[in-house]
Formats: sequence, C-alpha cells, structure tokens
Amino acid sequence: MTTNTGEEVSTPESTTSGVTAPPAAAVPQGGAVLVLEDGSRYEGRAYGATGRTLGEVVFSTGMTGYQETLTDPSYAGQIVLMTAPHIGNTGANDTDMESRKIWVAGFVVRDPARRVSNFRAQRSLDEDLVDDGVVGISGVDTRAITRHIRSAGAMRAGVFSGADLALTGDEQLALVREQTGMAGKNLSAEVTTPERYDVPAAEGVERVGSIAVLDLGIKRATVRYLSEHGFDVIVLPATTSIDEIRAIAPDALFYSNGPGDPAASEQQVVLLRELLRDGFPYFGICFGNQLLGRALGFGTYKLPFGHRGINQPVLDKRTGRVEITAQNHGFAVDAPIEGELDAPEGFGRVQVSHYSLNDQVVEGLECLDIPAFSVQYHPEAAAGPHDAFYLFDRFRQLVTDRASAGSASAEGAN
Repeated sequence: MTTNTGEEVSTPESTTSGVTAPPAAAVPQGGAVLVLEDGSRYEGRAYGATGRTLGEVVFSTGMTGYQETLTDPSYAGQIVLMTAPHIGNTGANDTDMESRKIWVAGFVVRDPARRVSNFRAQRSLDEDLVDDGVVGISGVDTRAITRHIRSAGAMRAGVFSGADLALTGDEQLALVREQTGMAGKNLSAEVTTPERYDVPAAEGVERVGSIAVLDLGIKRATVRYLSEHGFDVIVLPATTSIDEIRAIAPDALFYSNGPGDPAASEQQVVLLRELLRDGFPYFGICFGNQLLGRALGFGTYKLPFGHRGINQPVLDKRTGRVEITAQNHGFAVDAPIEGELDAPEGFGRVQVSHYSLNDQVVEGLECLDIPAFSVQYHPEAAAGPHDAFYLFDRFRQLVTDRASAGSASAEGAN
C-alpha cells in the first residue's frame, strides 16, 4: 500500500479485511474479580483466559504500545493495569512482539476492543491472551484502581474468573496474601535465554566490535538497535560466568532490562564488578542500571508504585534537555542526584546523569573514571518515544574512543 507521504510499505497477509473482531472462542463469558491484598475488590467481566492468576498489581500509563508492554519480560510476575481506557483496538501482530510470548501475570483493562481496526493486525489481542493463558479482567474502573495504587502502593493481587470465581471472598484474599511479594524475588532465570545466540552487525553499518549482552529479560528491539549501531551482538544467559565472558573477549558489555528485585541478583552484581575492573566499556538499561548501582557500591530500594508507561519525564543533567521516556521499573538506585560521588567499591568518581522530574528518582548513572554508564529507562522503546535513542550513539562513541585510545597506547609502547 502507499502511505499519505507517498511511501510504499508492505502489509501483513492478514489484514483487517480478515480480522474484524475477536472470535467467539477468545471472548470468555461470565464475571471476574480483582482482589488486592488490602481487601479491596473490583468486580468486572472475564477477559482473556479464565481461572486464577496471582502477582503484583501495577499500572502503566501508556496510551499506545499495549502489545510491547505485554511481551516485555520486565513485567513477569506482575498484573498490569492499563490506564488508557480502550485496549485492543489495533489487534496484534508478530512484528510488535518484544519477546517470544506474553509475560504479564494478569491483565486489567476497562474496555476491550470489540472490533480490530488496523491494516497491520494479524489477529485480535484476545486471541493472544487466551493462547498464552493470561487471565484478565475488564469492565472495571481502572481510574479508581490506579488512584488507589498511587495512594497505597503496588501490592499483591489476584484475578479470579471461571471456576475460581466461585471461591469465597475470604479464600480468594487468603490466596492473594499467601503469595511472595516482589521484594527479594529473582526472576532472571525465568525470562533469560536458555542458550547463547548471536546477531551480527547490520549490513551497511561500520562494525564497531562485539558486545556481550547479559539477557536479564531483554527485548528484541534492544538487540536490533545494538546490531544497527555496528555491534556483533552475543546474547548470553543470565547465569553466564566471568570465565565464559573473558573467553569470548568482547569489545563491550551490556546488561539488559528485566524483572525482579536487584538486591536478589548478587551473582550478576559480582560478575559486573569484576568485568568493570577488567576495563570493559559498559552500558546498562533499566535493571542494568540498578545492577550497575549495586556493583559500584550503592543501594537500591523499592518504589511505592514504580514508573511504568511511555510518558515519563527525565532531565539529562549534561544537556539540560528534558526527555520523555518509556519506563518500567519498581526499584531504583539510592544515590544523591547532585554532585560527584566516590563509588564505595573503588571505581572512582560517579555522578547521577539523569533524574525523574516527577519524583527526583535516579534515572541514570555515569562513571567518570571508568567507561561505564546506564539509564533506568528504555532508549530502545519500540512503541516510542524516541527522545533517548541517542544513547546508543553515545555508547558506540564510548567504545570506539576506548579502542582508539588503546591502539594509540600500544603504538606508543612500540
């Protein structure tokens, strides 16, 4: 087809001419209830798969990008509530999936779309939810629930439908309260790749070198953008040892986003600390920012309700520019946002490079004496915004500058 700009674009074989509404098999009948650990109950309609699901209830403020949210491994273990009222309008397709499956533990929406209306749609969102066994609820006042979470904080919750709707309220609440909270939970093993895979630098791009990527819940867009910036991308399981990485001898190191409590990922923290001492240039995003903070010797803490959505304002202290960013995190680095700091673990000077304009939470770290930096948000944000995309260029420059300095030192020694 031709867009309104005159650009020719391809369309999926299945379009809205064949995908107009969710099939009857993907539209469950009957009621559902969302139960919070403080005893709050919100009754609605079954949505997606039916049954029982438990997790931490959180809200995401994005107006678009629901498919990218659902397939982001960082949401593992969480029941995600969408603040945008209409969900599913554009259906679902294979291109916008950020991983191999939907990762959310449950899904809460106000009004699921009754019709699919997008030329890229290959199926309805309802079908994906049913196929991946995601228990959801619709027809609830998502604004009221969001306001409650903002006041009381993210908490344990459960969605009950089908046969589990028949459980008594006390039984449902007991199941919610018996589950383990997100604090202290390590989820990397659940979302990481089971084995190494390689993605070469994109054709037509000047090669920078190889980069070892520790997959803590990485999204496809991140791998793609690293490749498009000239890196041969080597994606590794979260349990990879330091000897294995040293044997690869990469030119750079990257820690991805991911779910869970950074305080429960000591193995990855110790690994990063040793690799920083080896001198590898490092870039981390989201979970990778928290783990850099801990590797440097700073603490982390759980936020009351976290930052989730594609409209989070962040200040870049280097430029004074405000960036609108995509975020998904419930933990943050505990460090002062002003001044230079001495890393407690002996890595020299560190400064907070970015912070949230909503609540002054640390959104980025920059090491001044070693080649390492990180941000708490998602510069790869496939669904947008793209204000922070420059960080891939900044990292590429850091790696090339480091390589050039190493070559100059070697020539001088000769």
